[in-house]
Amino acid sequence: MSSVLYDAQGPRAKRRNVLYTAGFLVVLAAVLWWVYRALDDKGQLEWVLWKPFFTGTEAYSTYIWPGLQNTLKAAALAMVIALPLGAVLGIARLSDHAWIRVPVGVVVEFFRAIPVLVLMIFGNALYAQYTDVSSDDRPLYAVVTGLVLYNASVLAEIVRAGILALPRGQSEAAMAIGLRKSQVMRIILLPQSVTAMLPAIVSQLVVVVKDTALGGAVLTFPELLSSANTMASYYGANIIASLTVVAAIYVVINFSVTSFASWLEGRLRRRKKSTGTVIGVQDAASVAGTAATGAGGAAGGV
Repeated sequence: MSSVLYDAQGPRAKRRNVLYTAGFLVVLAAVLWWVYRALDDKGQLEWVLWKPFFTGTEAYSTYIWPGLQNTLKAAALAMVIALPLGAVLGIARLSDHAWIRVPVGVVVEFFRAIPVLVLMIFGNALYAQYTDVSSDDRPLYAVVTGLVLYNASVLAEIVRAGILALPRGQSEAAMAIGLRKSQVMRIILLPQSVTAMLPAIVSQLVVVVKDTALGGAVLTFPELLSSANTMASYYGANIIASLTVVAAIYVVINFSVTSFASWLEGRLRRRKKSTGTVIGVQDAASVAGTAATGAGGAAGGV
């Protein structure tokens, strides 16, 4: 059956696709077998290395849960701060006033161009030199600062692109009926652009969750990934098992965030569809009379 996007496959194309699929499955099986043999030869599949994760709760309560709490705390703080800040910066970049638009554009482009790890290191040094933040809390502050500065700049561009993607005629029509630009932005443009921006915003929030691991690698922030190294040292050379468990937890977290965003996007789209309100015969006659004569329901009465 043909589609708007592609033509139906012929017999030769179907045979080729079957051969390609079979070849890919053979290569995939060979790679998985090679990985299995390599891990087995190194003794990484022995039960003693995986036993702590399946026979008790010590590994989770002592290492994984505290690291997961720190990861979620840093990610949540960064999201709560970066989302409104990015929205403000994105809207400011659309300002008609150059004294607002130009400085905000410089700030956004500056922090977008700097790696988030550099921002974290800079924040850690800044808090150490010029604030009274304790050494225990300093890594958290530095991680959140780096994530906020970088991701707020990226979110600002997402917001700006989402607003500019809307038809220009909507803004012109709103201004033609006397709305100010701030009212147009708040009432018309932002509500419509949120649905279009949601997938990109969620992708950036997933990046926030993953980038917390940079703080653990450089700033000794006790997040989820750093707990895997500590856990492997305690239980003795089970680094593969520890990293596998931590990777599975990251997958669950990010998949949950993405699934929630997909549900929310679908709900927002359904709410924007017309409800198809049904009117009665008398109402229809009244509307017809108003349109035809301008005299309310006079024509409908006739």
